[in-house]
Amino acid sequence: MAGTVTGAGAIRVRVARVQGSAPREVGAAMTVRADGQEGTIGGGRLEWEAAAEARAMLAEGRTERRRTIPLGPALGQCCGGTVTLSFAAIDRVEAAARVPLWIWGAGHVGRALAQVMAPLPGWAVTLVDFDTARLPDPLPDGVTPLIAADPARLAPHAPTDADHLIVTHSHELDLALCDGLLRRGFASCGLIGSATKWARFRKRLTALGHDTAQISRIACPIGDPALGKHPHAIAVGVAAALLRAPGQVQGRMDTA
Repeated sequence: MAGTVTGAGAIRVRVARVQGSAPREVGAAMTVRADGQEGTIGGGRLEWEAAAEARAMLAEGRTERRRTIPLGPALGQCCGGTVTLSFAAIDRVEAAARVPLWIWGAGHVGRALAQVMAPLPGWAVTLVDFDTARLPDPLPDGVTPLIAADPARLAPHAPTDADHLIVTHSHELDLALCDGLLRRGFASCGLIGSATKWARFRKRLTALGHDTAQISRIACPIGDPALGKHPHAIAVGVAAALLRAPGQVQGRMDTA
């Protein structure tokens, strides 16, 4: 079924069905605008063609379609499976209002943050981790999973208008993400950790070439101490801070 619309601001492309091997799972999605895109359905020629189709839909005023694509030599991909993509228009208000929110780490706190933030209308949530098995099951509606063996290598490709929450399992990965995101640019960035951890990070980030003003843009600790240290309590505190002042994730939670 297809239709036309004159007020579409973006097209949401979602993996609707997978048969055989494919780069992303059902539910993975990206949002495509005339001048950019967020999220990923697996990269490569598949994503390139889907983005081109989405922009053609915007230009022509079409609102929806489905397309089944074999992932074989004709596409230049060797997965061997078949992917069905759904394309759906988002109106200008919805497209403009959704701020990219990248949650780095799908441990207890990362999963809680995704579950708390996903239902809120203001953010388009991407949950980044190194292992699909660590993702929440079921994945909350509206959350785009992004899996990479080395998540820090994604930092140079993150949207520069995104809010970021760094809650990984590793202090070294946390530091690499802080460094990468400072070089990339961001709307806001929050790091879970204690005051002691942040003092060490400030010294190491200075040694990596970042000045004090840049480093101070990262909020650490995050959360609300009055709510406690349970993962969902931390998530609620962070969500409250973002709702009170979008782009601000500063909190005072002292966690290791």
